[in-house]
This record gives sequence, structure tokens and C-alpha cells, in this order.
Amino acid sequence: MHIDSKELASVAAVAAPRHDMYSGIHKALRAMMADTLLAVGRMDVDDGLERARVTERVLELLQLCGSHLQHENDFVHAAIEARAPGASDRIGHEHEDHARHIAQLADAVAVLRGCDPAARPGAAARLYRELALFVAENFQHMHVEETAHNAVLWARYTDAELEAVHDALVGAIRPDEMMVTMRWLVPFMNPAERAGLLCGIRAKAPAPAFDAILALVQPHLDATEWAKLARALGLPPVAGLVAA
Repeated sequence: MHIDSKELASVAAVAAPRHDMYSGIHKALRAMMADTLLAVGRMDVDDGLERARVTERVLELLQLCGSHLQHENDFVHAAIEARAPGASDRIGHEHEDHARHIAQLADAVAVLRGCDPAARPGAAARLYRELALFVAENFQHMHVEETAHNAVLWARYTDAELEAVHDALVGAIRPDEMMVTMRWLVPFMNPAERAGLLCGIRAKAPAPAFDAILALVQPHLDATEWAKLARALGLPPVAGLVAA
């Protein structure tokens, strides 16, 4: 299905904010991708501990990206196809390409971990370049989803319906995957998004789970960011104090 230019223009013309399933998770993925790429680029390949830590970060990124693809296929693409058959074809094919690229990057990690010392610089350079291409492709890919896919969704679904799809998607995420997502999601949102997300989580999640998320993200917020969040949540602006 061709996505009409009028639908694309509708994204910019929306008078009031619509429910956007892509915005938050894409901020998290962009942050994690960029940070991981930088870590690979500055890695000391002759330091065994650093090499192990950085390559583990790459594998964690690849695992999250693979899960993200599956969640979008199962919930967002299903919603699109239900009311606009064919509209997710382009991105669906790109998901297949990304899955193959994820497997290739995992292989590149294995090569770097297993090669002789003399071969490490070359293996690290290959991993860095391949990861850079993966990041570049995903940045473009996410832009299409945030524009073309949102245009399709907003033209065919109410916000309440989109929230229900999003809630079902979130409900399918494993707790360990959710904590990785929160680590990269919350710190890289703007203050209003951060407060809105955490207010929503506090309203739905058990208190220990909410406290665990706050404890996880607080070290990644500076003093000003934490103070703004604490005010929004009604918490004391003191390090280490979280919700009761």
C-alpha cells in the first residue's frame, strides 16, 4: 500500500498531541545505539575486561533490538494491517533485514571475542563499522515509523484504541527486558515525558517495581533533572529517597 502524502502531512498538522507508540521507545533505542557505538569505537581491545564489557553491551543492544522488532510486528504492524492492509509492508521487510543484520553483528562479536591478539584491532574495526551502518539504517527506519506509520495509525484509530494496543505490547515485555528499556528510556526523555511516564507507571505498577525503576534511573539523571522529576512526582528532592 502506498502511504499518501496527505497522510504524512497530517502528522505535522495534528492540532493536539496524539498517542504516539513510537516516540518513547525510539528515544531509548537511539540513546542506547549511540552510546554503544561510541563505546565500541573507544574500546581498548587489549584490555580483556573492557573488551568483555563492551562486547556484552553490544549483545544487550542486539537482544533489545530483536525483541523490539518482534513486539512491533506482533502488535503495531498487526494493528496497521487490520485497517490499512499493506501499509506496513516496507517496514516489515526492513525488519527482516534488521534481523539478519543483528545476527551478523552477533557473529562479529563472537569473532572479536575469539580471535588472536594480533587480529583484534581488525575485528574491532569491522564490528564498529558494521554497528555504525546498523545504527544509521535504524535511525532512518525509525523516522519512517514516526511519520508514515503514525499517519496511518492516527487516521484509523482513536487514542483510546492506540493506548490499548500499546498496553498489550507493554504487557508482553519480560521484566528483565523492561528494566533495560527503562534504563535507556527515562533518562533520555524530556522532563514532561519523563514525569508523565513515571506517573503512569506509579498508577499501574506495584510500589516495589516503581521504586526499582526510580533507583535504576536516578544515577543517570543530573541534579537538576532529578529535582524536576521529584517535584513532578511529589518526592523529596534528596538522593536515595524514592516512593513509599
